[in-house]
Amino acid sequence: MLTANVYDFKTKLSYYLDLVAKGKTVIISKRNVPIAEITPIKKIVPKRKLGQAEVKFEVPDSFFDPLPKKILEGFNNPK
Repeated sequence: MLTANVYDFKTKLSYYLDLVAKGKTVIISKRNVPIAEITPIKKIVPKRKLGQAEVKFEVPDSFFDPLPKKILEGFNNPK
């Protein structure tokens, strides 16, 4: 964990952002009093696009049939 005063942080912004990108945490101080903490964010995993399956498959028409009453009761009246 690194500490930097506001002036130093402003003048070396790219340097500190590179450290944060590498996983370090930087605490920013104003007159040697900590006021903020900059931490790396979790990697954002892009959503997969539809149609990227390796094999082609089709959804049968029965998939859209209503569910049996027993199963519906389990959703509506859980024990």
